[in-house]
Amino acid sequence: MWHQSFGGLPSEEFLVKLDPLLKGIRARLYERTYTSDVSVGTMTPEWARRLGLHTDVKVGVGAFDAHMGAVGGEIAPYILTKIMGTSTCDMLVAPVTELGDRLVRGICGQVDGSIIPGMIGLEAGQSAFGDVYAWFRDVLMWPIEHIVARNNLLDTRTKEKVLDEVAECLVPELSNEAAKVPIDESGILALDWMNGRRTPDANQLLKGAITGLTLGSDAPRIFRALVESTAFGAKKIVERFRSEGVRIDGVIALGGVAKKSPFIMQVVADVLNVPIKVPRSEQTCALGAAMFAATLAGIYPAVEDAKKAMGSGMETEYPPNPENAEKYKILYERYLKLGDFVENEILSMRKEP
Repeated sequence: MWHQSFGGLPSEEFLVKLDPLLKGIRARLYERTYTSDVSVGTMTPEWARRLGLHTDVKVGVGAFDAHMGAVGGEIAPYILTKIMGTSTCDMLVAPVTELGDRLVRGICGQVDGSIIPGMIGLEAGQSAFGDVYAWFRDVLMWPIEHIVARNNLLDTRTKEKVLDEVAECLVPELSNEAAKVPIDESGILALDWMNGRRTPDANQLLKGAITGLTLGSDAPRIFRALVESTAFGAKKIVERFRSEGVRIDGVIALGGVAKKSPFIMQVVADVLNVPIKVPRSEQTCALGAAMFAATLAGIYPAVEDAKKAMGSGMETEYPPNPENAEKYKILYERYLKLGDFVENEILSMRKEP
């Protein structure tokens, strides 16, 4: 919540209006902020001994793991960098001189130097991404777990192995079958707010939904609708940036989903209608932290130089399928209408006495 125009953190008056318990907290906190290419000191003797390092080793300012990951993934101005795991963290950087005082409505944060020093870092994200698929997996696993638990033909160890194997194979198998379902065939449409909505316009009271179910709606078709819903949620973030005058020139994807699921990545590329690149590095957060460390140690003059020298490059690219992208434009409009309906219903229910 720090900003230069506030003189640091928001005023005491503002904080107390948020909650009286915040009285006095401003005076006990920091007055300035620093980027992660700045040293806060050197290694203490205790930690130098435990890590086998010298006490002259410089220690840099810490940052969010996601922001370090974006740097390790070689984020660049106007390249949306998405960490795609249980939820998503969507990050964008733009030069201060170009973004100016423009504020993007309804995102998580917009901070000078929060990702790359000298640029404005903008952050959005989805409350649930991989967690949506895990929820569906758990729904399907429930009867299996309970039936196997009562089975007298298998010993305990065999039961555990069977359940572990089924749970591990379920999402990949669903993905393989869902990929065979034509986009416009099933008619199922889902809303990805299973854990509320983070952005745009945070509202954790919202709920998910699945519509268009028939007696022919099998597990792969429902799974495909869930995957498409998370991709539509990603598109809504992209559209918010664009509507606020912030362009997006490309997408980089990090995290478990980006590395493990070509089907999901292709759906997201088709829905966004933008190529998605996946870095080669398995540990972009650690790599980004190393880039900052190399900069503050004086090996490189700036983070941008460290990023160019230490970056792992890209291992995969998912170009959008033009035919699929056109079909998804229609489904996305249906997704928006479903979202408006569900949100209005939830709001009206809360207003009722």
